[in-house]
Amino acid sequence: MDTTAVSTSPTSSTVPVTEPAPLRVTVILGSNRDGRFGPVVADWFLARAASHPGIETDLVDVAEAGLPTTITFSAGPEEAERLGAVSARLAAADAFVVLTPEYNHSFPAPLKTLIDWYGEEWQAKPVAFVSYGGISGGLRAVEQLRQVFAELHTVTVRDTVSFHNAGALFDDQGRHLDPEPADAAAKTLLDQLVWWGTALRDARNLRPYGA
Repeated sequence: MDTTAVSTSPTSSTVPVTEPAPLRVTVILGSNRDGRFGPVVADWFLARAASHPGIETDLVDVAEAGLPTTITFSAGPEEAERLGAVSARLAAADAFVVLTPEYNHSFPAPLKTLIDWYGEEWQAKPVAFVSYGGISGGLRAVEQLRQVFAELHTVTVRDTVSFHNAGALFDDQGRHLDPEPADAAAKTLLDQLVWWGTALRDARNLRPYGA
């Protein structure tokens, strides 16, 4: 009599394969100056992100957030509502892309205000940078932002996208005049962001950060 056991464990052909949830990426537009160039760069980057598989984006614009410029522990009702709305959007993010110009070798004050209002919303998540400016392409602002975000327990992505003399690189419709190198840089940044974002999301789900 044949007594060979028959396995009833599911096989690879019977176990349903579930796709991972899209990575929720919050893009932060960090300038609020009149006549700012940031929206051109933001539109360009969001188009690149839209074509990258597995990403959903949300744009937080410091010019529209309406956050108080003075960091206090007692905000009024309207201020508290605006702060809470931005907090919810940052907390929902799996990863961030900070889009910044360079002002006087640094980044804009409204961007620092937005960063400083929040704490746990940033923690254990990756942050990537897209910068623009004159000859430096905003990279000096990025290097300072890396120090700020290290203090907030984030992981900053190594590769950046930077636009040197940005105003001369786009036409009047916001199209990049030499798109191939910039598109390649954006893909590298997004590939790294997805790797870190997915890894850190899985880690936070397994064990809350700081627990």
